[in-house]
Amino acid sequence: MSHTVVKAYGTESAEAELKQLQINRRAVTEKDIEIDILYCGVCHSDLHFARNDWGMTQYPVVPGHEIVGKVTQIGSGVSKHKIGDIVAVGCLVDSCRTCKNCKDDLEQYCPEWVGTYGGYDKHLDTNTHGGYSETIVVGEAFVLSVPKNLDLAGIAPVLCAGITTWSPLRHWNVGEDSKVAVIGLGGLGHMAIKLAVALGADVTLFSRSTNKIEDAKALGTHQVIISTDESEMEKVLGKFDMIIDTVPYEHDLNPYIGTLNTNGTLVVVGYLGPLDPMVMTVPLIMGRKSVAGSLIGGIAETQELLDFCGKHNITSDVEVINMQEINTAYERMLKSDVKYRFVIDMKSLKS
Repeated sequence: MSHTVVKAYGTESAEAELKQLQINRRAVTEKDIEIDILYCGVCHSDLHFARNDWGMTQYPVVPGHEIVGKVTQIGSGVSKHKIGDIVAVGCLVDSCRTCKNCKDDLEQYCPEWVGTYGGYDKHLDTNTHGGYSETIVVGEAFVLSVPKNLDLAGIAPVLCAGITTWSPLRHWNVGEDSKVAVIGLGGLGHMAIKLAVALGADVTLFSRSTNKIEDAKALGTHQVIISTDESEMEKVLGKFDMIIDTVPYEHDLNPYIGTLNTNGTLVVVGYLGPLDPMVMTVPLIMGRKSVAGSLIGGIAETQELLDFCGKHNITSDVEVINMQEINTAYERMLKSDVKYRFVIDMKSLKS
């Protein structure tokens, strides 16, 4: 298949820093859209994948799945978008389109879903490459519309951090009568707070640090509970309908389970891997409580989120960086030294 060569930033090994590379983008087919990338968010998953923390990276890898850009070319069969439109691409660029999950708008659970990077590009017979690049070509079905009133840099992390927290909020029917807690105030956590507040829920932050209290309240939380303080934890025993756990590393879930009410659910969205200590089943059984997981969202649900953000003027709190600063940004991200998400201004790569 014919292709074009574009500039990108990626790495060729787990030990190497990211640097400028050249990658191939396929020629636009009948149902394809070519996008000039304006902004790309920086996700913790980008760092994990670049460094092969999950043991499945194939190199070279070009990360980036929080993409906002302008349509520059469309295939003859495209009807949803036109040249000049501002659009977005999230964590998925394809799926089988035929399984039950796909038919139910749950493409993120399709056994054959294709990630924006690190997946299999059937057109070029190579890895898919993400948004740390000049352009990207994506099938129309996986391209999203961006509300015109939203800041483009701020909307980029909504494509991952936003949908990762929105999907469980919607699945567990969070609304005005809901009592929701969020564990961790970072990229995921601050979006969970903003979205739950906008849905009308009573929102609490669990934090290990008192220095998060002011920031959390500015985001709309009704209270902050210091999770290392047993007396504070006792005050909220049996309170919450839902807890969104955004912590990206191994940690103990048991203290939080006790704060769920009967039928309450703790949803893990930030950590992939085994838990130590193990979850105690007694409080689950005695209160019909649940520990669950959730993965991003489907295309229809992500568009619903973007429309909701447009209606409520919600974007992520971001620090905009140049592409050449990405390695420093990764190191800062490991130290939680960002409020709350890095976003790359992609004109820095093009210049």
